Amino acid sequence: MTGTNYLTGAEAMVRMLEAHGVKHMFGLCGDTTLPFYDALSRMDHGIQHFLTRDERHAAYMADGYARVTGKPGVCEGPSGGGATYILPGVVEANESSVPILAITSDVATTSRGKYPLTELDQPALFKSLAKWNASLDDAARLPAMVRAAFRAMTTGTPGATHLALPFDTQKAPVDEAEIWADERHRSYPAERAAPDMDAVEAAADILARAKSAVAVCGGGPVLSGAFDALRQVAGLLDMPIATTVSGQGSVAETDPLSLGVVGSNGGVPATRAVVDQADVVLFIGCRAGSVTTERWRSPGRDATIIHIDSDPMVIGANYQTEVAICADARLALEALARALEGRQDLNLQGGAEKARAAWDAKLAAFAPLAASREMPIRPETVMAALMDILDDDAIVVADPGTPCPYFSAHYRWQKPGRHFITNRAHGALGYSLGAAMGAHVGRPSVKTLAVMGDGSFGFTCGEFETMVRHKMPITSIVFSNSVFGWIKAGQDAGFGQRFYNVDFDRTDHAAVASAFGVKSWTVKDPEDLPNILKQAIEHDGPTLVDIHSQQLHDAAAPVSEWVA
Repeated sequence: MTGTNYLTGAEAMVRMLEAHGVKHMFGLCGDTTLPFYDALSRMDHGIQHFLTRDERHAAYMADGYARVTGKPGVCEGPSGGGATYILPGVVEANESSVPILAITSDVATTSRGKYPLTELDQPALFKSLAKWNASLDDAARLPAMVRAAFRAMTTGTPGATHLALPFDTQKAPVDEAEIWADERHRSYPAERAAPDMDAVEAAADILARAKSAVAVCGGGPVLSGAFDALRQVAGLLDMPIATTVSGQGSVAETDPLSLGVVGSNGGVPATRAVVDQADVVLFIGCRAGSVTTERWRSPGRDATIIHIDSDPMVIGANYQTEVAICADARLALEALARALEGRQDLNLQGGAEKARAAWDAKLAAFAPLAASREMPIRPETVMAALMDILDDDAIVVADPGTPCPYFSAHYRWQKPGRHFITNRAHGALGYSLGAAMGAHVGRPSVKTLAVMGDGSFGFTCGEFETMVRHKMPITSIVFSNSVFGWIKAGQDAGFGQRFYNVDFDRTDHAAVASAFGVKSWTVKDPEDLPNILKQAIEHDGPTLVDIHSQQLHDAAAPVSEWVA
């Protein structure tokens, strides 16, 4: 039924997305989605839909888009296999506190239990993986449920949501008067929680008396835009600022107080020492998980812990916490800065000196490796070449494996903000290409790189067709070493070098990408690397550089433990 007073459920979904400011959507067609696609085709809505080659990458695109825009990303897919394929992107975004909405169409509610093709209990499937999830069985409730999804995504700790959209709901009537949105939920974080001022004063007392305090920032300061407030707090105390991999961008790494990444993935002994010697550790938007804390050994148990997080379940989960501040990171740090500003008793923590010493030690070890002309090419050589070529505002999206620890440890980010993206929640291979495409759609004016190992390439190469179809000027870099390198390094370090089922044959990645229409190069000699990378990055279209590189277990990887 359509008319002046009623929309179909499919039309209502389009209007609700439009009302929430959605301009881009990523997804894949299916038979249960036909009414929704028909509504998108017929209606004037201003939403650009990107057809992807599988649902997993649609979710990764929504994730990358959300990270760079500050707005929820939206992806969609069909029932059955489509719903199962979209799951990896939903759980990665949710555990990374990134708001994406996954809409999966479904069989008609009247067909349930009759063994229709692609029947699946979607709410049960997504229950433990999404922050909030529902099936739109009642068309009259569809607008309210979409509003609830956007409210859940953007408030508190952001996260992923899921809506199942049955076939008959897509055709059922919805009252047009129900189509409205709360504009506060068009971006995140919405409705920020302010801190308890008694807790803020208690934290200020401890920090004022500290002798060697350090801040450890997770993704929270980046998600909340707490850059200025963080720098103000650290500046008042001369306190060094360390980050997790997800927290990179909390502070420019050229800032005198920036210590760089700590933890088993990207940390080095010089940065680890600062955390180990701290008498007070201020965790900010950080879960203090296994990688960040070297399996809960750094910081040690003698340090006094102050923890700021928007999720009360995170605080105190791993360390006995002296002061808990459950609040938005930006509001908490602004309040803490005000509390510290008026004090005359602040001990300075020697942060600039500690940070400079740590970087000097890191760079002394890095420089000769970066200048190496060994073959296969050292990853450090690639880092040095990229730092010379890329603009400060470029976005790098890195897969796990070889790219993540090297970028985290050695690529020195010149500006605060979201310039580095990697999937630290679950570390699934094949993330970077899709997330880079979403990031490009969200921030098209800057250069975007997707960096992967050749294991990841095998997970993701179908999406080069999507990239070419949309003429996205993304440069992909493949560390080609014919191995699932992280696992081989673990076998090398902890299992007597018994290398079992981790090596595979080399693929000509440049030839594969060229077949999709990507301008591609293969580099084996490090002397050729700077010139070819420059050509690839400056080309106005999709490019790929396949770099024959060292295997991780042979390289000087900044990884202290291979099993986190």
